[in-house]
Amino acid sequence: MEALIPVINKLQDVFNTVGADAIQLPQIIVLGTQSSGKSSVIESLVGRSFLPRGPGIVTRRPLILQLVYSPKDSKEHRSAEEVYKRQEDGNDSWNPLAQLTQNIFSKGTVNLDEWGKFLHTKDKIYSDFDEIRKEIERETDRMAGSNKGICPEAINLKIYSTRVVNLTLVDLPGITKVPIGDQPEDIENQIRNLIVKYIANPNSIILAVTAANTDMATSEAIKLAKDVDPDGRRTLAVVTKLDLMDAGTDAIDILCGRVIPVKLGIIGVVNRSQQDIIDRKSITDSLKDEATYLQRKYPTIASRNGTPYLAKTLNRLLMHHIRDCLPELKVRVNVMISQFQSLLNSYGEDVSDKSQTLLQIITKFASAYCSTIEGTARNIETTELCGGARICYIFHETFGRTLDSIHPLVGLSRMDILTAIRNATGPRPALFVPEVSFELLVKRQIRRLEDPSQRCVELVHEEMQRIVQHCGTEVQQEMQRFPRLHQRIVDVVTQLLRTRLPATNSMVENLVAIELAYINTKHPDFHREAALVSGLLKSTDGIVEDHSPMFRQKPRPASTLLLRQMGERGSVLVLLAKIFEHVPAITDGQDRSPPQNNFDSAPQVNGSPENKALTPQKPVNLLPEVPSQTSRKLSDREQHDCDVIGGREHVYQKSNKVVDGICMMQLNHMGDLVERLIKSYFYIVRKSIKDSVPKAVMHFLVNYVKDNLQSELVTHLYKSDQAESLLNESEHIAQRRREAADMLKALQRAGQIISEIRETHMW
Repeated sequence: MEALIPVINKLQDVFNTVGADAIQLPQIIVLGTQSSGKSSVIESLVGRSFLPRGPGIVTRRPLILQLVYSPKDSKEHRSAEEVYKRQEDGNDSWNPLAQLTQNIFSKGTVNLDEWGKFLHTKDKIYSDFDEIRKEIERETDRMAGSNKGICPEAINLKIYSTRVVNLTLVDLPGITKVPIGDQPEDIENQIRNLIVKYIANPNSIILAVTAANTDMATSEAIKLAKDVDPDGRRTLAVVTKLDLMDAGTDAIDILCGRVIPVKLGIIGVVNRSQQDIIDRKSITDSLKDEATYLQRKYPTIASRNGTPYLAKTLNRLLMHHIRDCLPELKVRVNVMISQFQSLLNSYGEDVSDKSQTLLQIITKFASAYCSTIEGTARNIETTELCGGARICYIFHETFGRTLDSIHPLVGLSRMDILTAIRNATGPRPALFVPEVSFELLVKRQIRRLEDPSQRCVELVHEEMQRIVQHCGTEVQQEMQRFPRLHQRIVDVVTQLLRTRLPATNSMVENLVAIELAYINTKHPDFHREAALVSGLLKSTDGIVEDHSPMFRQKPRPASTLLLRQMGERGSVLVLLAKIFEHVPAITDGQDRSPPQNNFDSAPQVNGSPENKALTPQKPVNLLPEVPSQTSRKLSDREQHDCDVIGGREHVYQKSNKVVDGICMMQLNHMGDLVERLIKSYFYIVRKSIKDSVPKAVMHFLVNYVKDNLQSELVTHLYKSDQAESLLNESEHIAQRRREAADMLKALQRAGQIISEIRETHMW
């Protein structure tokens, strides 16, 4: 199991090269308050004095310290590679005899008992531990300044020795309360957050250092450890400065865990005093004095305290902890290898043939664009409608419902209809419904369908533009990788859509104009509405013929011939003269002699059942009525018309007047008839527009773009002189690809290191 700690050290080296804490490696975190003796404990474990010492805060950057046991016969860590380096001037060729005469074996590690290496100085070897201390101070001042500032970036130091046990320690800045020097006002929170970042790692062992001459119940280190490790499963307490306790007191209760119990134990040590450091007292002598003090002061527990026992305990705890964490660590490494491999693939490979790559991207984009419209894309959007589904929604929901919401008589009151009828008659009395008024009014309503149709084209155009951002994640990654190419593709698509927009709008306008150009009153659906009045005319003619023998002998009146002539022109506007010829005359109170022609002298049958058959009936209106909307004050004559139309027949019956030569009963039925005919014809046109506009948009805009997109992209982009500039990769993507590649290599190396561990190594 001794082989486990070097494995973790190798993993630490691997991930230090990429500068990432991707894997939470098992390590020992040393924390305590300022001047509690943390650095002294670490130096005692190493056996050499190499850390910055002095009053106040001296540890201002985290120090990741790897202790590696390297016996003299070890070939793994000892080498003489310095022998084979060229001379510093770089001009002379390699000469073995010259190299041997220069005695550069002193630069190797073959004959060294202990030495150190920093990560930031690469392969430089430090055999003098005073130089190691100076390098730590220089690197700390470089990053944190020279006036007590702190820095969260760690210094990595590896010490090889024949007298150490394999350990990985992290020395953190001491907990402080009051800022000094260049320290910010929130220095306490900064240090606390830095400590929590390290001890929150579930694979770490917490070494909480507390001075014996302070009350352990007030220990900040123990408190922080309990915050992140409430069960105490990975916390070990160290009590320093046992020799500095007040006279008459001892730490027997503390060391035995009777004051504050710690699950992994409490170990007491005796450090060098500041005077000992000034006098350059060696660590070896200090360890001897420590053992003597413990035997004299705490003889019963001396064997379970002291620096040597602490080193063995830490080594044992770390090995067992690594053994427990290794299976999960292996799974974690394998999962991250898969993740970073996918991430690296998403960034793509370096471009070798730019012309070929450009053509591939254009083809891939055009295919993805068309697939998004057709709904055959591999990655279907689940959060919102897009592409062809959105266009279908626009056609049948947005556009269809908008047309359905337009009432045939919107903005058209009964007064407008009557006014149009009366204006169309000119100075002549109206014997039938004027054809001009019907066409004028129905065209006015048909024009209301043009704006929703144009808006439908705009919505489809916007969606076609938006599809560029929704044509597959794979294509989007290519677009992010080459921002200039992405912008040019967007420009080409935008221009293609813009060129098709006028033609599509023109076609939609023409569809409405076609409906306005010819009011087809012979339309099969519209003919059913006219059949009601036509049937009424036939029944009226039959009744008259049955009661007038003279009528059967006479030719048909001119009004019947006029109706036939209008029918030949394609109009079904109903001639009402035939009906009103048999209605009792409504005069203004003066007696008028009846006409002298045979047709007009037909016998009157007032009061008989036949009279009811001759009286015109109001057609049944099966469609919802539109409330009359008047925006001006009505004249007396118009108000009278409205009273009659609104159902106030008693006013009509009492007045018995003819207004402007037009019988008000005639106006009433004329208005009902025109309303019904307008509704019928409007529904026919609306149905046609609802069907033809989506077809026109699909043909002139959507399908055209689908069929011509790739050719347009190739025409504008696939040029040899533009390939170089279009495929200039984004610096951001290139940097992320390099980082992902480095991390993938580190993870693969870590996987190899872990796989080399045999089952026998773990027991």
